[in-house]
Amino acid sequence: MKIKILLISLLFALPTIQATAQEQASVLMQQATAQAKKEHKNVFVMFHASWCGWCKKMTKNMNSPACKKFFDDNFVTVELTVQESPKNKNLENPGADELLEQYKGEKAGLPFWVILDDKGKVLTDSFNSKGENLGCPSAVDEVAEFKIKLKKASKLNDRQIAVIAETFTIKK
Repeated sequence: MKIKILLISLLFALPTIQATAQEQASVLMQQATAQAKKEHKNVFVMFHASWCGWCKKMTKNMNSPACKKFFDDNFVTVELTVQESPKNKNLENPGADELLEQYKGEKAGLPFWVILDDKGKVLTDSFNSKGENLGCPSAVDEVAEFKIKLKKASKLNDRQIAVIAETFTIKK
């Protein structure tokens, strides 16, 4: 009888355990580069956290009706969860913190993004010309640098980049 209760308890607990386990960052990156190679795209990697308002804004802007197709047509996008609070550590992708450190070192700020070619070579990242993290670009000067980086790392045309710039720029 005790064994039956234990088995039933485990069966109900198992979906919960699986639902909270996140994919390894290395697996997601391998999948993304393979897809990018197949689709002749680059990989847009965004490091984010559940507590980060600017991370949510970046995701919202990239997935907006005006921009989503442009990003989807040019990039395989990978979102990696990092730097969660102790109570939300289960949301992190194992290995993502180490990958983030590899790309940005000790510099602060989320979101942080990097654009890679289909072989994993860095084409550009979210550091501006002063070495500061653009994060989710929103000010006119930040969006201007974002436009340059998108132009360098994609096949986006000037009209498409203008639409993205309009979406990201905070209107006063």
